[in-house]
Amino acid sequence: MSTRRIDVVESLIAALATMRDNPLRTSLAALAMAAAVATTVVTVSALDGLAEQARATSARAFGSDTFVIANAFGAGLNRRELAARLERNPAVTRVDLRFLDRFADSQVLYAAIAQRAADVTAGGRTFDNASVNGAGAALSDIRDIGLARGRFFSREEDTRAAQVVVVGSAIADALFPDRDPLAASVRIGGRGFIVIGVQQQQGTAGGASLDRYVWMPLQAYARTFGAPASLQVFARATDVARTVAAEDHARATMRARRQLRPGVTDNFDLLTPEAGRSFVATIAERAGAAAPPISIMALLAAIIVVANTTLVSVAQRTRDIGVRRALGATRRQVLVEVLAESALVALFGGVIGLAIAAAIVAGASSFAPFPLPLTLSTAFLSLAAATASGFLAGWYPARRAVRADIVTALRSE
Repeated sequence: MSTRRIDVVESLIAALATMRDNPLRTSLAALAMAAAVATTVVTVSALDGLAEQARATSARAFGSDTFVIANAFGAGLNRRELAARLERNPAVTRVDLRFLDRFADSQVLYAAIAQRAADVTAGGRTFDNASVNGAGAALSDIRDIGLARGRFFSREEDTRAAQVVVVGSAIADALFPDRDPLAASVRIGGRGFIVIGVQQQQGTAGGASLDRYVWMPLQAYARTFGAPASLQVFARATDVARTVAAEDHARATMRARRQLRPGVTDNFDLLTPEAGRSFVATIAERAGAAAPPISIMALLAAIIVVANTTLVSVAQRTRDIGVRRALGATRRQVLVEVLAESALVALFGGVIGLAIAAAIVAGASSFAPFPLPLTLSTAFLSLAAATASGFLAGWYPARRAVRADIVTALRSE
């Protein structure tokens, strides 16, 4: 073993001995670092979970490979711009949908959606302001509806305006707390509907709950509420690998339907999967931006505590350091010993903090509205940050120790 490695091993042994001989001081510094690491890990886990939830709910709300055609989308527009676009762009109608279907050329699947708020009642109970959606039966082929029980309505039921519905979990729990909602009757807009499916818990998207949804055939929706003023048309490539080509085909078909000449701006909006993912990525990025300042502030507080305790340790061992220097210990050996002490204290605290964070995350996961993942990378980086903080905290005390005059150190009490 080389002399340098021997020096490092001896310094680590001496640092551990110092920590053992001063348990109170070591514990206080370690607890400060434990609090910092626990704060960092819980924060990062919560933000990771929030980002994961945003991606999952976005996929449920729009579909991971789904694009949408509508007269206007509000994303990225202020109220005035949105109003101007709504005024400029004609409504998307069922005639547009039939045209799109006619010229799909087996490249694109289409399903229209109309939406409005309405009360849902059953057995004397009322669910206020549910989000009632009229949809084409092909929607279940385009995006994951997330059924927990039952089924989605068929094309035949859509064509004959069958009065059947699929309800969200919040509606099922509120209206049927004591029995199975499947085959039960509900009233919407003055008409009776039979529940044929119940969705899994969906969470929220854009601040709106996806568990308040009701899905019914578009024809039944039109009979209940009248013809919708405008539709949103959900679409997906029949071959997901050709999604971009399908988007281009849908855009060209819609432009042909609107008789738009080359160079003329679209008078409709097409929201691509990339745009939806970009929106979610922006939300996740903004949420994730909170982690570094929180972590830095927590670690700075811990660094100050560890630095202070290491300074106290150096001050109390001034005579011992002087004796070691007089017996031939080099400045480097003393420097490594002090740095090893502060780094080990910080690492010890980091392990405690990681254990505390793991317990908090495990306990909170049972009732949190989104997952709280504690990944190996988060654990590793937190311990690495703790150790690096320990080195940083010990740098000034270590430099002070090696600069001490040997004679003065030997005279100290």
